[in-house]
Amino acid sequence: MHNVLSIQSAVAYGHAGNSSATFPLQRAGVNVYPVYTVTFSNHTGYGSWRGPMIAASDVADVVTGIDERGALAGVDAVLAGYLGSADVGQVVLDAAALVKSRNPDAIFLADPVMGDVGRGFYARPGIPEFFRDRVVTAADIMTPNLFELQYLVGHETNTLDEVVNAAGELRDRGPGIVVVTSVVATDAPDGLLRMLAVDAGQAWLVETPMLERSFTGSGDLTAAMFLAHWLRTKDLGETLGVTASVVYSILEQTSISGEAELQLVAAQEQVVNPVNRFTAHSL
Repeated sequence: MHNVLSIQSAVAYGHAGNSSATFPLQRAGVNVYPVYTVTFSNHTGYGSWRGPMIAASDVADVVTGIDERGALAGVDAVLAGYLGSADVGQVVLDAAALVKSRNPDAIFLADPVMGDVGRGFYARPGIPEFFRDRVVTAADIMTPNLFELQYLVGHETNTLDEVVNAAGELRDRGPGIVVVTSVVATDAPDGLLRMLAVDAGQAWLVETPMLERSFTGSGDLTAAMFLAHWLRTKDLGETLGVTASVVYSILEQTSISGEAELQLVAAQEQVVNPVNRFTAHSL
């Protein structure tokens, strides 16, 4: 069994951040130490929410307390997402370094949660720059959506080749693996959603049907499922295909339900036995 230290937001109502990642990771057989960067009533897409951002010192204290139990030596990966503030970002980097000092084989997956196409930036000021200037050089894996990838590399992409090249540019600055969770390209057919994964040797692409609505928390779910299966297989193509299968199957069941929030409990069987199966192919 693998152990993951997951430092992300938490919401009481619905699923985003750790509230989207923890249970699916557990259902996939991964033990999770969740550390919260904010505790909100609901995700910010609703336009209003209540609850505190957690002070960076408090986030650090929680990590220290976990370390005092001797648990970090058994952590296989640090997963980071919504930060709340740039100060918390430094705590995340410190935590990743601490985990690696306890277990040199541990990896750091950073999901640069900061914005999306059509919505622009929703992260607080300073966070996008922190991801670009500090996290990219420290992460082993990054999972940006297309909007976030374009910000991190500093230019737009139009064709599939340009997205692949941009992922390679990001790789050159630090992370060994870059996963682009929403690939849109002018030279690709409509009606499909694409995920791309690039490492030192190869680029892999997986396509799923496009559902009619968007789902808050799906990026957090995707990063978590990619990490779970990467830890299990260390096979990039297989990991990408299984991730797409799990995430699409959960989103499809959520769409059928008519509910606004991800139906993670109702669709939990999709984590271990997804009804839809997709295979990644190399480019």
